[in-house]
Order: sequence, then C-alpha cells, then structure tokens
Amino acid sequence: MSQGLIFLGAPGSGKGTQAQVLAQNLGIPHISTGDMLRQAISDQTELGAAAKSYMDKGELVPDELILNLIRERLGQEDAQKGWILDGFPRNVPQAEFLDRLLEEITHQIQWVINLQVPDEVIVQRLLLRGRADDSEATIRHRLEVYREKTAPLADYFQAQGKLQSIDGHRAPEQISQQLQALVAA
Repeated sequence: MSQGLIFLGAPGSGKGTQAQVLAQNLGIPHISTGDMLRQAISDQTELGAAAKSYMDKGELVPDELILNLIRERLGQEDAQKGWILDGFPRNVPQAEFLDRLLEEITHQIQWVINLQVPDEVIVQRLLLRGRADDSEATIRHRLEVYREKTAPLADYFQAQGKLQSIDGHRAPEQISQQLQALVAA
C-alpha cells in the first residue's frame, strides 16, 4: 500500500521548498496541484482543456476536476512508492473527497505536516520575495483567507491522529532534518 504525505502551511511558510527537498531525499514525487494543472494544460489533455476553460474565465477549478487529476497522478508508476501532496486539500470537503479517493485506490496518508510560521515572519518573507502582487495588505488578506479555510483542515487531520505541526521558523536544514526523522520513524 502506497503511503503519502500532505504539506499544509500558509503562503511563504516554506512548504513547497521543504516538500521538494523531502521528495528528492525519499525518491518519491512532489505533487503540486498548481504544477499539475499547468502541465495538463500544456500537454493539452482532456482534463487540462476542462481546467483551462475555468481558469480563462478567472474561476476556480472545481474540486471534482482536481480530484480526477490527483487520481490520475497517484495511479502513475512513480507514485506507488509514496508521494507528497502540496496545495491540496485546501478545505475540509476536499479532504473528505481525498480520503474517499485514497481508500478507492488503496493509498493512505502517513502524515499531514503543518509548517507553522508567525504571520510577521511570513509577511517579511513575502515582501522580500518582491512579487508585484505581494503588497503587505494583500499578503495579510491571503493569510486571513488561509487561516479561515485551513484551520478547520488542521483540526480534521488532528482528529484522525495524522497531523504533525512543525516549527517552520528555523533554518531550512533543521526543518529538513526533522521531517526526514519523522518519515523514517
């Protein structure tokens, strides 16, 4: 049975970086739903064309479409040894969908890793990143939206005994070492 990890964390928490490092160390795929959507569109797959029609209108891609993408991706050969999901699920209904999907394809979640970083640190990190859409007001709004949507998600996985909260306000190497030890245990 294939086991996977899910990374949660606010924008700027370092979850993408840590997920990539851990995936490389473990020799398993780092699956970012954003990357998958862009790839499906670029490959002009049926799912990609459907996703593009929503994105072109500035709408969110429906959960069902994302789940079909994930089902397809987790069915690939390289995901049979394990996987890391980054950017999904984003809310409790998506987590419930994911639980049903994983049961159907006989995969399971080993850990849900929640990288915790103080808001002030995140604001500074994102301001330093210097993207055009990263004003302090925008960043603070994104953090509020994240907390509103994702706090219930942390509770959901905590109730299943799968949540591991990690202090993300340390040197990246220290975080990587803690994550490596966690999955090895």
